[in-house]
Amino acid sequence: MEVTTLNDIEIISASNSKINSVDFENLTFGNVFTDHMLICDFKNGAWEAPIIKAYEPFTIDPSAKVFHYGQAIFEGMKGYRGKDGSIQVFRPEENWKRFNKSAYRMCMPEVPEEIFLGGLRELLKLDQAWVPAKEGCSLYIRPFMFATDEYVGVTPSTTYKFIIFNCPVGSYYSKPLRVRVETEYIRAAKGGVGFAKNAGNYGGSLFATQNANKDGYDQIIWTDAATHQYVEEAGTMNLMFVINGALVTAATGDTILDGVTRKSVLQIAKDWGMEVQERQLAVKELIEGIQNGSVTEAFGAGTAAVIAPIATIGFEGKDYDLPERKDSDFSVRVYNEINQIRLGEIPDTRNWVWKV
Repeated sequence: MEVTTLNDIEIISASNSKINSVDFENLTFGNVFTDHMLICDFKNGAWEAPIIKAYEPFTIDPSAKVFHYGQAIFEGMKGYRGKDGSIQVFRPEENWKRFNKSAYRMCMPEVPEEIFLGGLRELLKLDQAWVPAKEGCSLYIRPFMFATDEYVGVTPSTTYKFIIFNCPVGSYYSKPLRVRVETEYIRAAKGGVGFAKNAGNYGGSLFATQNANKDGYDQIIWTDAATHQYVEEAGTMNLMFVINGALVTAATGDTILDGVTRKSVLQIAKDWGMEVQERQLAVKELIEGIQNGSVTEAFGAGTAAVIAPIATIGFEGKDYDLPERKDSDFSVRVYNEINQIRLGEIPDTRNWVWKV
């Protein structure tokens, strides 16, 4: 894809690199950060020129609106070391579009392409040595924006800070997941902000997830707020099921995040001639399907995990096990397809990869 060139940018290189202190053979997820970050401020109704500088703490006033009214949004995407040694990012234009949808819903300014994507390109050029070459590892990219007005009145902020930082990461999940259907707490309701990647959505999900973790589950399956009868999504992923040979997932809307990985999986399934159903899936239908064998696969799809197979679903105090994973399973094949595309091992016929 073509990205508008970013000419007006100041780059202040870090005086010392941290890269030699990092154990790239044993990366965990999200606690090691590259040498630089991009910062851009919104003031007086316009975006100022972005700056790339050393990754470091910054000061913010205690009255900043982000602390009091939750005007904060983010995105997540990944960069990979391609087969030819180049840096490749998977569908970043979709993340940029979704970021601005979140911004609009949260009364925040949209970020122009030349700052979001153009700035990211320059940042990746500067820190390209941080992109791991080890199989299963990648560079996690975190763009985010938050309100900075020093005023505690309940109104949208007039000033904002947009930042991108990156971290080399290993696998998000190391084994098939145990998940539990949540029937008490809710993640999102119609008319709300469930479709946006705003910080409050994730903060609100922690309690129910923590309870499930204590009971031996890795994640939860959120259900609809009104009845708790229908499957929606997991805490960090869209949910997908293979039922009678068809790929079934919840349709996007007010309560469902329009995931980039979700979108990619659905497109590949259609290209392969697989039936795709974007519809409500009742928990009852799901459990009965596991019992009678019509549900053959369950997995999560998201940027962090990519494809996360589900081994067990807990519901009303009982666990229901999915069939053991096979190489012929759709979830295995679609993961391999996405992985090979993003690493440049097969032709990118859908124009999904963005090379730096």
